[in-house]
Amino acid sequence: MQGQAQQQAYDRGTTIFSPDGRLYQVEYAREAVKRGTASVGIRTPDGIVLAADKRSRSPLMEPTSVEKIHKTDDHVGIASAGHVADARQLIDFARRQAQVNRLRFGEPVGVETLTKNVADNIQQYTQVGGARPFGVALLIGGIEDGSPRLYETDPSGTPYEWEAVSIGADRSNLQEHLEENYTNELSLNEGIGLALRTVAISNDDELTAAGVDVATVATDTEEFIELTNDEISTYITDNDLEATEDPDNE
Repeated sequence: MQGQAQQQAYDRGTTIFSPDGRLYQVEYAREAVKRGTASVGIRTPDGIVLAADKRSRSPLMEPTSVEKIHKTDDHVGIASAGHVADARQLIDFARRQAQVNRLRFGEPVGVETLTKNVADNIQQYTQVGGARPFGVALLIGGIEDGSPRLYETDPSGTPYEWEAVSIGADRSNLQEHLEENYTNELSLNEGIGLALRTVAISNDDELTAAGVDVATVATDTEEFIELTNDEISTYITDNDLEATEDPDNE
């Protein structure tokens, strides 16, 4: 009984290490990320591609109310996986950091700097009593000094830079697909196709335009752009990912 009580104390304490050096609350937050629908980021010489699975839980839900990709600054976008409410808080923090940088220095914030600021904020919640870690992972992609940059943050507050990465449900299979099909010579259009094919793996290789978000940040324009449903439908058709049955039309 005493051993169980000690285990429960480690389990409940956000700031307490277990004897084997683990923070259980951070690991639980990572499990929350795994339960979220997938998001994919791809870096190409022509820019960044972000794609996110945003399937509705009900055909009565308005698809536009499900937000998985957000504009952070003119040159930066963020995709999330995990608790959407936690993601909103971190995205608002990132937007404030981007605004402060423009006001203070008169220039766009660097993608690496922004990512580390967000990661520092996440990390604080792993060592402060009375608060829980954020149950969300983020993909932060944008253009910095003319070069595309793509980062991932996890609930521990650790940032990683990637060429192509998946977060959320079925990550191992999606990451394996990216490792097999990614090359650093992809065009932006080819990157969009690869991102959609990767997201489709967790959807039985089928997608609908209403069930996925796609955004790009092109290297030449350094402008964040969200694709319309018609544009997404064209890419879905070109990659043979059309759903045989659209649940929204049932």
